[in-house]
Amino acid sequence: MKKLALHWKILLGMVLGVIFALTMTNFSWGGDLIGDWVKPFGTIFINALKLIAIPLILAALIKGISDLKDISSLSQMGIRTIITYVITTVVAVSIGLMVVTLVKPGSSINENTRNELVEAYGGEAEMKREAAAKQKDAGPLQALIDLVPSNIFEAASSNRNMLQVIFFAVFFGIGLILIPEEKSKTVKEFFDGFNEVILKMVDLIMLAAPYGVFALLAALVVEAPSADLFTALGMYALCVVLGLLLMIGVYVLLVKIVTKKSPRFFLNGIAPAQLLAFSTSSSAATLPVTMERVTEHLGVEEEVSSFVLPIGATINMDGTSLYQAVAAVFIAQAFGMDLSFGTQLGIIATATLASIGSAAVPGAGMVMLVGVLGYAGIPEAGLALIFAIDRPLDMCRTVVNVTGDATVSMMVAKSQNKLGEPKVKDWDDNYNPQA
Repeated sequence: MKKLALHWKILLGMVLGVIFALTMTNFSWGGDLIGDWVKPFGTIFINALKLIAIPLILAALIKGISDLKDISSLSQMGIRTIITYVITTVVAVSIGLMVVTLVKPGSSINENTRNELVEAYGGEAEMKREAAAKQKDAGPLQALIDLVPSNIFEAASSNRNMLQVIFFAVFFGIGLILIPEEKSKTVKEFFDGFNEVILKMVDLIMLAAPYGVFALLAALVVEAPSADLFTALGMYALCVVLGLLLMIGVYVLLVKIVTKKSPRFFLNGIAPAQLLAFSTSSSAATLPVTMERVTEHLGVEEEVSSFVLPIGATINMDGTSLYQAVAAVFIAQAFGMDLSFGTQLGIIATATLASIGSAAVPGAGMVMLVGVLGYAGIPEAGLALIFAIDRPLDMCRTVVNVTGDATVSMMVAKSQNKLGEPKVKDWDDNYNPQA
């Protein structure tokens, strides 16, 4: 068991959880056994994820923004890089919302199963609905008012105030950049260390993921045993994968239009980094390979790649933000909630900003999703619906994150006249990068 990779352990936990629950349903006492002695471990696991959501955003965002101090000397490149990253992230979230709204994977759940879900998590779902109803009665600028907290400690006490926490983290990070380096050094070192501690906590929590998934799936099968729930889960996974494929199509199109390079040239050059991203689920772990492929095989000068790609590994998480949008709307559909246009715009903003705070390590996207759900008034208990298949989807979305970093580096290099011929040609016969 120790030699198995984590994602295989999670998948094994998922399968065993379903089998265990189906076996227990044959006994009159089986449901009570799972509810009293198994489900609590799933709840503890979800609570652990919720516990570190706000610390992770604070640490990652403040560290990420304070690391952008080089923008003062490379202002033009820095501004272009960040604006392009933000635009591609907004496009990714929009694609995710479009796909999940058109396919409606959660709507395939029948009314009986939905009622069972609401009954199982009814208290939380009802509170979220009441909060959403109050939001609809607010004025047109209420969202702007709610963005700025009057008390950061009060804002940090609830995952529902995630945008306020993000605002404070961004504001704090900018302030850290603007003061002299000798004065900011101590504070920056503190948040660098704080960020490392939080990432280690994520690692420790993810070690318990197989057992958490086992408990969550077992409880889910007992409380809502209808097959249509698992059909909807499969449709949800397809929505995420379809959205990610569409986003890669957007990257290829941008490369073709902006840099005049062919899709074959681009995909062939970045493929090894994509494969490593898929196997590690970590943009940070893939970064050395990404830099080598972009510099040696795609023709981006090192001056650009060494600046753009590390920033991208920190703040550009297009695949993660797309997945968060799909997951949030799917969970809302599963609970029979209608999200207003304003709420969906809020999801775009929250998912975009939360993706900037997502650590480039496996499992961090799920933690950030807690904030997106909290903002939109969607029951956080709905994480139980999607966590079992999160790991394979995490592998897929990391491929998109890395591909997006490479795309933006080529676009910025082109705008700076620093995109030339690759040092290494990936194929020699009839080589033509613009073909």
